[in-house]
Amino acid sequence: DNWAFLYAQRLALKQELPLHVCFCLVPKFLDATIRHYGFMLKGLQEVAEECAGLNIPFHLLLGYAKDVLPTFVVEHGVGGLVTDFCPLHLPRQWVEDVRERLPEDVPFAQVDAHNIVPCWVASPKQEYSARTIRGKIHAQLPEFLTEFPPIIRHPYPPSCPAEPIAWEACYSSLQVDRTVKEVEWATPGTAAGLAVLQSFIAERLKSFSSHRNDPNKAALSNLSPWFHFGQVSTQRAILEVQKHRGKYKESVDAFVEEAVVRRELAENFCYYNENYNSVQGAYNWAQTTLKLHAKDKRPFLYKLQELEQGTTHDPLWNAAQLQMVQEGKMHGFLRMYWAKKILEWTRSPEEALQFAIYLNDRYELDGRDPNGYVGKLQDGGTGWRVFDGQGCGCLWSICGIHDQGWAERAIFGKIRYMNYAGCKRKFDVGQFERRYAPPT
Repeated sequence: DNWAFLYAQRLALKQELPLHVCFCLVPKFLDATIRHYGFMLKGLQEVAEECAGLNIPFHLLLGYAKDVLPTFVVEHGVGGLVTDFCPLHLPRQWVEDVRERLPEDVPFAQVDAHNIVPCWVASPKQEYSARTIRGKIHAQLPEFLTEFPPIIRHPYPPSCPAEPIAWEACYSSLQVDRTVKEVEWATPGTAAGLAVLQSFIAERLKSFSSHRNDPNKAALSNLSPWFHFGQVSTQRAILEVQKHRGKYKESVDAFVEEAVVRRELAENFCYYNENYNSVQGAYNWAQTTLKLHAKDKRPFLYKLQELEQGTTHDPLWNAAQLQMVQEGKMHGFLRMYWAKKILEWTRSPEEALQFAIYLNDRYELDGRDPNGYVGKLQDGGTGWRVFDGQGCGCLWSICGIHDQGWAERAIFGKIRYMNYAGCKRKFDVGQFERRYAPPT
């Protein structure tokens, strides 16, 4: 279920050449920990096995792509290179670095296998909101939301097989924080991810529309770790979920809105806005209002360590933070509340955004993702609709991205406000707090 892989095989078949798959394992990536690397590496082991069955060698290259991939291309006489797409700064820089170092006669193609409608096709500019991109996405879904053609067993074997991969040695060589442990609830790999998708359809899809904004109810897909690491394609999830539109129309439509429109809106923002992870990326009205209220007295001021340990005065916030620390996920409705309180309890919007991104990227399995920066919740007019792709965005919560100005108040200015009493009206706050109470 990967359009970049399919395109590469099509090129290889046309030229009657072998096909190689390379993954460049970098020793460190942003605030990723062993929680993230472990999930990724175990998923890659499954990919390597699947490739072997398809007569396609899988190579795990240790180091940055610019240092190891051009050498591999020359040594193996590679005739062409195909890569996937990510709109974030670092992966885009990796692609650029490789492009500069490749032999001139080796063509280099990039395929957006990450989105359903390719990011640069969905819109040629930064979109203001879901309202402005929704029509563009839906108009192109008939062309792009199609079944995947099959991968075939590759008929042209390589002249030399791939080096055996010492997975345990790779795991040990990583220069990452090992104190953030791997989680037990999410088994890495495509097979496990597809099983979660089927359990969502069988057990939770029916209540997705009505209960997904309640952190105490099991109504979400829980697919975001597998989406983030490319182990389950969003397109596959949509194709499977859509088969049940006749039975659960409201839930299916809501899932498509969030996993396609909202998710690709976040990708659009990160692709076209260089400052997607900073206050400078916010709209002018938001930057102005945050600046006007930057010196407002805060009711509480917390250091990063106090936030990280979940030791604030607010038991709901602490419970949400502890859920994220323990499980590598936080319910989407609470991600919004969580980020907005960080704005209220830190010295400046800049510090709030820095802390929120750090905590999200360090603990969330789906951290370091466009939706973690700008993913948006949907206000359906009948209460909050939780975004069920990847994380509620820090810039949406703190800087009003893809939102509108609201009544002015201290600290927040015109940024949408949330409070504890509002959460109590939405769901049984006490039940959630008891579930994730800090150890006494």
